[in-house]
Formats: sequence, C-alpha cells, structure tokens
Amino acid sequence: MNARLKKLLAAFSDTFWVVPGLLVLGGIALALILVQLDRSGVISKAMIQSAWLYSGGATGARTLLGSVASSTISTAGTIFSITIAALSLAAGQMGPRLLRNFTRDRGNQVTLGIFLGTFTYTLMVLRTVRTRSEGEFVPHLSLTVDIVLAFCCVATLVYFVGHMAGRINVDTVVDLVSDDVRRAIARLTFDEPQPEPPPLQVWRDGITVTDPRRGYLQQLDTAGLADWAAEQNTRLRLLVRPGDYVFPGAPIAVMLSEVEGAAAAISKATAVSEHRASSADLEFSVRQLVEVAVRALSPGINDPHTAMSVLDRLGAALCDLAARHLSLGVTLSGGQPALVVPAIDYGGLTDAMFHMIRQNAAGSAAVLIRQIEVLTAAVACERTPARQAELQRHADLVLGDAERDVSTPDDLEDIRKRHARFDTVRLHGPVVGLCDIDG
Repeated sequence: MNARLKKLLAAFSDTFWVVPGLLVLGGIALALILVQLDRSGVISKAMIQSAWLYSGGATGARTLLGSVASSTISTAGTIFSITIAALSLAAGQMGPRLLRNFTRDRGNQVTLGIFLGTFTYTLMVLRTVRTRSEGEFVPHLSLTVDIVLAFCCVATLVYFVGHMAGRINVDTVVDLVSDDVRRAIARLTFDEPQPEPPPLQVWRDGITVTDPRRGYLQQLDTAGLADWAAEQNTRLRLLVRPGDYVFPGAPIAVMLSEVEGAAAAISKATAVSEHRASSADLEFSVRQLVEVAVRALSPGINDPHTAMSVLDRLGAALCDLAARHLSLGVTLSGGQPALVVPAIDYGGLTDAMFHMIRQNAAGSAAVLIRQIEVLTAAVACERTPARQAELQRHADLVLGDAERDVSTPDDLEDIRKRHARFDTVRLHGPVVGLCDIDG
C-alpha cells in the first residue's frame, strides 16, 4: 500500500471527529427513512393507537422533539467540556503526547456521536411535523424511535461518566499504553532470526540521496521500495527509520549506483508528519510509557508508585521480547537484500526504557530498587548472552547512581543486595538467585 495512503488511513483512525461525524450522518439517514415510512401509510391506525407507538398530536410532537433536541445538544456540550477538562488533566500529569490515547478513544467518540446523532435525527423529524392548519402530519414511528434514542442517550451518559472516571486514572493510562507496547512487540518482532544486513563498508562509495521535506518519518512502504531498488539493479540503504526526523536537504538514503528517479521513488514510498506517531516505531510506544514515569518522578507530582508501575510494564515487555527476534531492517527482493532500514537493537530499546527513569529517580531508593528487580526478572527470562549483557549494563548503572546519590546506608545496602541477586540470577538462574537473596 502507498505510504501516503497508509498515513491518511492512520490519520482518519486517530481523528476524533470521524466517528461522531458518521453517527450524525446516520441520524440524518435514519430520519429520512423513517419519515418516508410514516408517509407511505405502512403504519396502520391500529398500530398508532397501540401502546408501542407515539399516538399524540402535532403540538405534543413538536414539544417532545424540541425537548429532546435542546437536552441532547446541551448535554453534548457538557460532554465536550468534560472531555476537554480530562485532556487538560492528562496533559498536565501524564504528558501532552498521551492525549492521542484520549482523542482516539472510541468510548469518547461514540458518546459524543450518539448525542449529536440524536440531535440531528430530532431536527430532521421536527421539520416534517405539521399541525391541522398546515396539513396535519405526525410521523408516529419516527417519534417513537426518537423517544428510544433519548433513553439511549441517558444510558450513554451514565456510561460516559464511569468511562471517563476510569480513563483519567493513571493506572488505566499505564495499562493502555503498555497494551500499545505489547501489540507493537507482537507486530514488529519475529519468531525466527532475520537476515543480516550487508557490512557497512559496502556503502562507503555509495551515492547519497537528499530529501527537501521536513518532519517525522511516519509511514514506509518497504516492500515497494525494495522492489523498485531490485528493478533498478541496485541496493538502497535508508538513513532514517520510522519515528526519525527528516531534515530538509539532509541525506535520507545511500544507494550503490546512481539511478535516475531515486528521490521520487523514496518520496513516494515514505510519508512524513509533524507528529511522531508511527505503527512501525517500537521506540515511540516505549517512550510514551516512560514519559508517564518521568512526569510521576517530577518534584511537582512526586508519585514514585506510578513510576514503579511503569517499570513493571517495561519488565513484562522485555519478558515478551525474550523469545522474539528484532528486525534487522533488511528487506529482500528476489532472495537478495534490496533495502536496508536502520533498526532499533536490544541495547537501544533498553536505553529508551530505563535511562530517563533512572536519571530522574536519582536519590529515590524505592524506584531504583524496583528497577533492579525488574531487570532481574527480565534477565531470568532472557537466554541470549548479548541481551543479558545489556541488562547487566543497566543494573550496574543503577548501582552506580545509587552509590552516588542515595545517602541512607540502609537504603544503599538494600540496593546492593538487589544488585547481587541480579548477578546471581544472571549467572546461575532464578532458583539459585531466590535462595541467595538473604545471603
């Protein structure tokens, strides 16, 4: 699929107004259909006189429809105000980059859409009501459906209050973002080892390709660009990956031989945006989670429990990753490497997870202890020596920061014990480490 089309579809899926807009159109269509049924005479007088359909006159119908319209639009304004207040709270306590999780929330979108759709439906029905002097017409079926929609709005309002109260809970936000991390790991990692990229020396005499655009690389059509490179009998190495910033006039790629139209092919296969949000950017999901912890550790909030909760989710993500293989950024065409894209490695991923939390937790013994415990759980799951070495590096950094910043001897001793247990688990396994914790 073309990268720009994928960017457009991603933008529509995250846009707040799409679902409300569709429900408004649905309200208009439903009103037109039901009013036409009322005009067609399908609804018999016996049905109108039954207890299931509205049986009042035109004046009562107008009063009813006016009441539903005014109440739904005023409640929709209240819902919008509550949503804005929740967004402001989330931006202040959890970071503005997490607002995307609120605006794309289907519960908020559907709630607003139901009220706006009911309001639109009511107006469309109201315009068809006629008194006896105007040539009497009362759309009984349409009015009955309007009453049903009003009750649906009441139920939706009750749901919305509970839903929003849960959504602004920091633990709920942490769970939502950690779900994004888990899905990104499942989507962007593999069961089997990936093909190795050509050595860097291959690109030493390559031809650079520049790009006049600016913004974050959001979408990349790797298959299409690899096929183009294979057709041109060349190899292409991008210098940016999804989530990286593209600087205007800077080199964006290197190719082994000069080919006419390379810049146009790269432009067609990529899409940039002013926001860093890409489904192919694993580090972006991790940084969203880390931002919650960093803000929780700020002096204005001072919530170490949230930071420890984030660390638990990061440890779970590393355990999910233990049996998986990261992409090496190589795309084959015809069995040969045609495109190489920079790929995040395990060290870079753990740096994104732990560096900022450790740096902002200086002096907080509880958070540093929890970080070493999370690293211990991750190293117990991990069997790859290179990955274990990366986890060891972070455990050593935590101990080094603790020895410099933690002034209470008992707290420092606790951190040293946790670090010693980490070493034991790494060398001898979790069972020996469990037995060794008190020693």
